[in-house]
Amino acid sequence: MAIDESRSFIPLNIGVITVSDTRTAENDTSGDILAARLQTAGHRLAKRSIVRDEAEVLARQLSEWSSDTAIDVIITTGGTGLTGRDVTPEALDRIKDKDIPGFGELFRWLSYSTIGTSTVQSRACAVLANGTYIFALPGSNGAVKDGWDGILAEQLDSRNRPCNFVQLIPRLKEQ
Repeated sequence: MAIDESRSFIPLNIGVITVSDTRTAENDTSGDILAARLQTAGHRLAKRSIVRDEAEVLARQLSEWSSDTAIDVIITTGGTGLTGRDVTPEALDRIKDKDIPGFGELFRWLSYSTIGTSTVQSRACAVLANGTYIFALPGSNGAVKDGWDGILAEQLDSRNRPCNFVQLIPRLKEQ
């Protein structure tokens, strides 16, 4: 990470959604990891929720949060696998304005060093919706750590050079 200490850190308001039919506030370890890491980095946890694996319900929640001007970024955990109940990418397809294909590609490349070829089973992805970044990570604790530590910690730091997602936020709704 190339942090330019001459630049100011800009804390972001980040929402965390765990996509699961089985997780509760008491056992949502991947959501806990994300919340802790983003706050340790200096960002604010704007909202946190657990949403069941139903594309329509998740799309509605994502649309509502992405329309909220108090939220800059949404990170989801869970629902990116291949089973019938894994519907996070489908929910994102319903609300997205643009794909960010490099995120999923880089996530799988980083994940390969941890889980080998099993990374091909991940549909981690990212989109822009209503001028809000949405990053969809798998639901395992390891995947959340890989996604935050290997990509998001740097790209959501306004001091990261040569560029970062933060510097684009004012321009995301340009026509």
